Amino acid sequence: MKPSNDIENINDIKLLVNSFYEKIRRHETLGPIFNTVIQDQWPKHLEKMYRFWQTVLLEVHSYFGSPFPPHAKLPVNKKHFDAWLQLWHETLNENFVGTKVEEAKWRSEKMAIMFLSKIEYYQNNKNATPLI
Repeated sequence: MKPSNDIENINDIKLLVNSFYEKIRRHETLGPIFNTVIQDQWPKHLEKMYRFWQTVLLEVHSYFGSPFPPHAKLPVNKKHFDAWLQLWHETLNENFVGTKVEEAKWRSEKMAIMFLSKIEYYQNNKNATPLI
């Protein structure tokens, strides 16, 4: 069945985030990285992601913090970000349609470019420390 609604509320955000991270956890390349870092803290991580995407997409300011520092030292490269984006877009397309979906895709692409650039910087400058 083709989705008929856009991302409109926190329940939509939860569906998106939960569906996406289920795919991440099972993914052959991304799953081991996420599961090693997050371990048994998945509920806490999911709550943080609900707040992050609610802030970004719905302009309900419930996320406070800096999203990059926890990612700074991850052993990832462009292939990982490409897989992450592919799963994100797939999850969006399976569940929603509309302007917020397109915004979520656009924002995720910009975020991936920025995070990858910063991660590569830290991988190439071992003495550098991520700022807050």
